Amino acid sequence: MVELAIIKPNNIFFFFFFFFLFTYAVKAHIATNFEGALTRRLLLQQKEEVGAGGPCQATNPIDSCWRCQANWEMNRKSYAKCALGFGRKTRGGENGRIYVVTDPSDSDMVNPKNGTLRYGVIQNEPLWIIFAHDMTIRLNQELIMTSNKTIDGRGANVHIANGAGITIQFVHDIIITNLHIHDIKATKGGDIRDSVDHHGQRTSSDGDGINIFGSTNIWIDHMSMSNCKDGLIDAVMGSTAITISNNYFSSHDHVMLLGANDTYADDEKMQVTVAFNHFGPGLVQRMPRVRWGFAHVVNNDYTHWEMYAIGGSTHPTILSQGNRFVASDSSAFKQVTHRDYATEDVWKNWDWRSEGDLMENGAFFVQSGSPLKKESFSSEDMISPKPATSVPELTRFAGALNCTVGKPC
Repeated sequence: MVELAIIKPNNIFFFFFFFFLFTYAVKAHIATNFEGALTRRLLLQQKEEVGAGGPCQATNPIDSCWRCQANWEMNRKSYAKCALGFGRKTRGGENGRIYVVTDPSDSDMVNPKNGTLRYGVIQNEPLWIIFAHDMTIRLNQELIMTSNKTIDGRGANVHIANGAGITIQFVHDIIITNLHIHDIKATKGGDIRDSVDHHGQRTSSDGDGINIFGSTNIWIDHMSMSNCKDGLIDAVMGSTAITISNNYFSSHDHVMLLGANDTYADDEKMQVTVAFNHFGPGLVQRMPRVRWGFAHVVNNDYTHWEMYAIGGSTHPTILSQGNRFVASDSSAFKQVTHRDYATEDVWKNWDWRSEGDLMENGAFFVQSGSPLKKESFSSEDMISPKPATSVPELTRFAGALNCTVGKPC
């Protein structure tokens, strides 16, 4: 026989007392969690609105200028005002109309088809060039352009590959952003149109990814570049006012050349900012290699080199600030710096300075010359370095971005 439990008056009081406490605690817990979740959501929304975080995750001052805007695609040209460093005045095609590349072909070097990239870059007017969809463009000959052009790959997956590279020659105000450039070949040259009004014979090209020749106000940003026949980026023959930022470089020997000739003294005016780039696996040397001019190398991440990271000849000025240098395990390649064709009694007077750099795995920077006088350079042209410990975060999104229309990039 089953006995029924008898609940006495005192037991009934304690039962309801503890039930009330339990119910109150559960309600308080749910309310607290809901309030916390709501608070976190509001904070996240506030961050997205002011560009301090959220899905775009902008981590450096160039990216913070535009990446957190959900309407970036409707306001593409505002990007032109985001450049910093020596190329900060570059405006590209900001004052022109938008031209859409719809055709990835490159079959006619003299009379390119409307809708192709080559047709757009030779127009005499300023143009902001975008891409209708993902595409791979194999250039049959080097792509030569006129001034005031922006090539903007944001919102599409665009590859310049398996053919010739891009030549920026005797022009000004060029922006190139968010492309993949790789497997570039040397080409034989021929009759090529370089503007609506002119075409002529070109000699063979070297196979550079991007060659900047006698040009000013250039900004190269958020590019993914690898495996070109010659250099990934070269700036030569009096080119200046250049910013190279937020790029991802990999799998290449001669990465970046600033000044191509020891006898060309006009390169003494060259000023180049190299900022927020990730120099990744498979790189050997020239990150950059500098002749004559001034390179401000700031907040870059060097996670690999097989010979040296920063080099030069002919008394260039190099200011390295807030970079992270991670040497390879090979004991032969710990030194960051390399000076070509000069003995110490010559290069000891070159101004190569390291300030706030982080040296890891035995990396070391051989300085020379005197500390640079800050008044020698405009503060507007110099990117203020962040601590080198923050470099992995600053360069976290280096390379071509996967931007989606209608969302922060």
